[in-house]
Amino acid sequence: MNLLSQLIFSSRWLQLPLYLGLIAAQAVYVFHFWVELVHLMEAAFGNQNALALLIKSIGYKETVAVTGLNETIIMLVVLALIDVVMISNLLIMVIVGGYETFVSRMNLDDHPDQPEWLSHVNASVLKVKLATAIIGISSIHLLKTFINADNYTEKVLMWQTIIHITFLLSAIAIAYTDKLMAHPPAKPH
Repeated sequence: MNLLSQLIFSSRWLQLPLYLGLIAAQAVYVFHFWVELVHLMEAAFGNQNALALLIKSIGYKETVAVTGLNETIIMLVVLALIDVVMISNLLIMVIVGGYETFVSRMNLDDHPDQPEWLSHVNASVLKVKLATAIIGISSIHLLKTFINADNYTEKVLMWQTIIHITFLLSAIAIAYTDKLMAHPPAKPH
């Protein structure tokens, strides 16, 4: 391998700080998750300060003063927690899948905790997995918006729905393109 080829091939390691940065971002998500969960638990036991923080964090606008948790607030907080988990899952897919695909093999073949998808990951599989994860995150976000629809304008509701449909169509296009590239159509005889 000549020097230029070696330099180009070695440049893949420049991605390592990016993956380390995503790990740091994941740590922030873990911290955020626990803060919100603690507030939910405190509010469940009547802590008005925690309840006020939850109401503010979910963007819930009360038409009457809220003195305790109600089903809508609980649902919005739980959906926000699920959203954090799904984004964290997306981060893991990008960190582990991206590192394995673009930087270096992790040699986890005999490890009992190796994710099953990692054994056959490549750039194409990673794109489809990321697209479906983004749709899941978008679905949770859209559900939160519709549950709390009184706090959004019709324009915001419409655009969030259009963006979600765009994600869906993009994922279908990515999956279809991936299928075509993996199995080209048979030529007629």
